Formats: sequence, structure tokens, C-alpha cells
Amino acid sequence: MSVITISREFGSVGDDMGERIAQTLGYQFVDKEFIGVLLSEYGLVEFDREYETQPGFWEGFNAQRGKQRETMVGMLSQVVQGVARHGEVVIQGRSGFAILNGFADVLHVRLQAPLSIRIERVAAQQEMTSEQAAAVVKEGDLVRTAFVENFYGVPWNAIQAFDLVINTGKISPDLAMTWVVSAAKEFAGGPATGKPSTSAIEVDSVLAKAISDGLHCQPAHS
Repeated sequence: MSVITISREFGSVGDDMGERIAQTLGYQFVDKEFIGVLLSEYGLVEFDREYETQPGFWEGFNAQRGKQRETMVGMLSQVVQGVARHGEVVIQGRSGFAILNGFADVLHVRLQAPLSIRIERVAAQQEMTSEQAAAVVKEGDLVRTAFVENFYGVPWNAIQAFDLVINTGKISPDLAMTWVVSAAKEFAGGPATGKPSTSAIEVDSVLAKAISDGLHCQPAHS
């Protein structure tokens, strides 16, 4: 399996799971910071700020902001596809599962947990009251849902979009990581589904070089 995407419900833990999986497999780890650097190089310095805002930014369509949204999402898709084309990467977040849903050699993983557990975890981690944590978790869910559903047409809770769904309310992070690594190794060659592999993705040469340079600057995983 040359590419793994990890999608997480807000508060479902696993903040470092993607990196640990990459280390175990000898892959490169790609998160929102890495993608944000690439986007900023292309002038989209506002992407992270806009992505983390209230979902109204993604839900409200008007002539003034429509073109801006399309540009931002289009560039995000190009960057994620370019990273996937590089191969042997773990992509955490940034709608990787939706952007790469048509490729055979991508393992899509979803980490989730019941709302009450996620609220409890966020309250403990950020030293909040339960009411404050509930507001934070629900807002995070709304932002993710609005972005994925409005621009990629994939329901946020669509289980069929994923190959492996893990409830971290019952399964420990260590066991979850073991499952993902085992699945990636078992299907290392990619299933014969008739779908194209990520090696077929065409990437702009300038973007491909920026991705390669950025990945090579990361600490080597072994």
C-alpha cells in the first residue's frame, strides 16, 4: 500500500498516530502543517485560517467568494494528489480520503468515537468545562462536515468511504496503530479493482519538486 489517509473525528485522539504509523512503515508523514507550507508557497497563506473558521465560510456561496473557495480547494486537491503521487506517505487530515477516493493503492482509515467520549477527552486535554468542550467539539465537526460535503460531495459520516473504521472509544491507540500497519502490509500491492494507482496522477513539475524537496527535508523514518 503506497498511501494511507487518516481521517479523524474531532477529539477521537490519535494526534500522533499518523506519524507513528509512518515511522513503523518507513513512510513519510504529511499533515496540515506540511500541506500548509506548500499552499503558502503558491500564495494561499489564508487556507488554514479559512479552513478553521466557522462553517459559514464553506456553506455560504456568493459571487465574491465563490472563485476564492474554488481556487483554494483546487490547489489543496493538487497538493494532496501530488503527495500521493510521490508514494509511501501517510496523509493525515485535509480531506485526503475524499480527494484520493478513486485510487486502488490508497488505504483510507477513519478514527472515531462517541460524542460523549470525545467531549470528555477534549475537556481533559484543554482543561475546559464539559459545556465548553462540547461547543469546541461540535464546531470542529461542523467545519469538517461542511468542507468535505460541500466541495467533494462525500458525506462526512459515510462509512463506505473508508477501508478501516476504528472506534477509539473502545480500541486503544496502540492497538489501532497495529491494525493499520497490518492492513497496509497485507495489501501492499494494491487490490485488483480496476481503479488507477496513484502513479498515474499527473503532477505539475514545479509542485512535484516542492513536494519532493519538502519530504526529503523531513527526518528519515526507519
